[in-house]
Amino acid sequence: MLKVEIEKIKNIKTQITNMGEQIIETNNKIHDLIKKREFKALKEIKIPIKTINQKSHEIDNMIVTTLALYSPEAKDLRAMVAYLKMTNELVRAAENTKTFLKNFYKNFSDELRTDVILEYTIPMHRSMITALESTLKLLKEDGTNDIKKIYNIIAIEENKTDDLYVMIEKNLLPIASNEHELSKEYFNILSSLRKVEKTADRALSIAMLLMYAKQGGELHQL
Repeated sequence: MLKVEIEKIKNIKTQITNMGEQIIETNNKIHDLIKKREFKALKEIKIPIKTINQKSHEIDNMIVTTLALYSPEAKDLRAMVAYLKMTNELVRAAENTKTFLKNFYKNFSDELRTDVILEYTIPMHRSMITALESTLKLLKEDGTNDIKKIYNIIAIEENKTDDLYVMIEKNLLPIASNEHELSKEYFNILSSLRKVEKTADRALSIAMLLMYAKQGGELHQL
């Protein structure tokens, strides 16, 4: 593989990593504010979807250009295909985060059963962030010893978000039925939390793409 080709692939990985880190950083800010119950401050967090989309297009163009100018070996070709799909998954993760953030702070109030909501929201959101963080570790991992271990962490955290969503839904639906005047807010909170679960799905999808890039086999996605 040519030196210039190696640099191109390295740059693409760096750009994807930066994109992922931006989404993780935003989610960590959201998480800290929710833990501190500083819900009004959530409104101040901005998620520049337009900028993230633009960055995604730039990375995709870099990938297509690299494929057009060079003839990557099988492993690098798999990586290029995976990276091309990963950018879309990261955009979807950012969009899910923005929707969660907007709907959560718009509908959350002291009138709601705060303790019931936060009991599951906080660990659910933490598991989603851990899944995203682990995808970047998997992206950076060049060896073969730890990739399965990292993948398993992502799969476990994604499963946790599924289980925690089921639990909060089970607890909130009866409350929403009894507290009719607040039922809309409860349902909207549940809808916002579904986006957290979907973001964890995106992390697992990225992990599947990276396992394909590193090990080959069939390409599967959620």
